[in-house]
Amino acid sequence: MSINTSSRRLPARYAAIMMPFVLSIVMSMVVSAVSTLKTIGFSEAFFAAWPIAWLLSWLVALPTLLLVLPMVRRIVALVVEPAPR
Repeated sequence: MSINTSSRRLPARYAAIMMPFVLSIVMSMVVSAVSTLKTIGFSEAFFAAWPIAWLLSWLVALPTLLLVLPMVRRIVALVVEPAPR
C-alpha cells in the first residue's frame, strides 16, 4: 500500500520561504539547546527553560534569515564557481 504524498506537498514556488523557515527552526533549536545547557546544565530546569529560549531564538532567527539570505547568496556566488551547465 502506498500513500500519495504529492497532494500533501506545497508547490515548488514555496521553496524560497520553506527553506529559511525550516532552517531557522533547526538552527535555533540547536543553538538555544547548547546555550541553555551551558547556562543551567542538564536538569529538569533545562526542559522548562529550553522551549522558551528556543521560541525567542526562533522569533529572531526567521526574520534574520529572510533578510540576510539574499546577501549570503550573493557572497557565496562571489567565492564559488558556478556549476557547469
